[in-house]
Amino acid sequence: MPTPTPPPSAPQRRHLILGICCCSLLMVSLDNTVLNVALPDMKRDLHASVPSLQWTIDAYLIVLAALLMLSGSLADRFGRRRVFQIGLGLFTAGSLLCAAAPDQGWLVAFRIVQAVGGSMLNPVAMSIITNVFTEQRDRARAIGVWSTVQGVSMAAGPAIGGLLVDAAGWRSIFYINVPIGISALLLAARFVPESRAEHPRRVDPVGQLLVIALLGTLVYAIIEAPTAGPTSPGILGCATVAAAALVLLVWYEARHREPLIDPRLFRQPQFAGAVVAAIGAFAALGGFLFLTALYLQDARGFSALRTGVYLLPMAVMTIVCPPLSGRLVGSRGPRIPLLLSGTAVLACGLLSALRPVHAGAVSLFAGFVLFGIGFGLVNVPVTNAAVSGMPRAQAGVAAAVASTSRQVGQALGVAVIGAVYAQALHSGAGQAAAFRPGWWVVAVCGALVLLVGAVATGRPRTEPAAEATLPTGARR
Repeated sequence: MPTPTPPPSAPQRRHLILGICCCSLLMVSLDNTVLNVALPDMKRDLHASVPSLQWTIDAYLIVLAALLMLSGSLADRFGRRRVFQIGLGLFTAGSLLCAAAPDQGWLVAFRIVQAVGGSMLNPVAMSIITNVFTEQRDRARAIGVWSTVQGVSMAAGPAIGGLLVDAAGWRSIFYINVPIGISALLLAARFVPESRAEHPRRVDPVGQLLVIALLGTLVYAIIEAPTAGPTSPGILGCATVAAAALVLLVWYEARHREPLIDPRLFRQPQFAGAVVAAIGAFAALGGFLFLTALYLQDARGFSALRTGVYLLPMAVMTIVCPPLSGRLVGSRGPRIPLLLSGTAVLACGLLSALRPVHAGAVSLFAGFVLFGIGFGLVNVPVTNAAVSGMPRAQAGVAAAVASTSRQVGQALGVAVIGAVYAQALHSGAGQAAAFRPGWWVVAVCGALVLLVGAVATGRPRTEPAAEATLPTGARR
């Protein structure tokens, strides 16, 4: 009889759990950036319009942003492994359905299934990691591995996407998730321990519905305005619902004992600045990737693989810059990295808007390097500024809101820049000239990050009374 395989030791088991969690991160992070390179192929194969391409990305991002905090609360209450497994199953099934989608409408619907699963993966996986790695040094190393996988997967996404699309078509970018997801699901069932929070936060269904109404109607109004007209009843109705949802959300959450999003957090200038900077930076990212994929393939005639290769300088910078940003934040605070980040993104937007349509490779690479530097520098100071000066009991909630704001920013970037591009096409601008307004929006996003770095990153307020201003349910 064959000798049975010995069970893994405790350290081996912990590292295996880390690997399982990193697999989920790999799927979600790659899915975020791989898709952009496939957009031109989708447009040709499915006869899709620019707004429908925007919805392919934003349907996912809106649902992800709306459900991130809810998924974390459900995992703390009902079991992290259970919610993590449900998320893996939904994301894998959604990927398989996306790969088989017969038209653009079904693709958008199946992306929503993916997003529901994706909302249960990254935040829950991080909770699993912090629960399994209890020693501070081991936990720091595990989080370092997690961050590295996230950075590399996001940065390498365009190149991997280009390779897959050129070799096997756009559907392959979804098929690749299936074996990874099934493997992670089976391994999680066997090796990931179940855990729950001792005092889980209550679910806030009213706040959750208001967030969904706000994001959904706002993005719909932005994306569909170029086609329907900004003064059409449907667009004006959605804008009205979005405004009403925002007012009701602020009013209701300020009175709720354990709110989904506590408006009082925004009284801290550094936190408010971090949220604005995250929205600006990730709006630039979402819009930049969306516009660049269409520009290089539709206007310049590049293949998907060549597009991915041209984006590699940006990818390298997004890997190189975060450690440098961390050192600057540790020694000088978040202001300098935010100023540098905003300046680099602003310069990229201006360079892209002002250069000739058929500029050479040097000009393209310069823009991609600048954007990579800007985006690579922004994440560490945003996270740091979000939690600095907060009472310890609120640090986790503040970080979760900052994470959600990243997804919101990316969705808004795709919506706004895609709408500007679509409007330019409808107004009669040529295929090449229609891209210029979008680059100006990228520059505005960079200027927003620069402004936040200049005015909202001073010393945080740390008065003892600060904690007293928080709702009773948030105190310990």
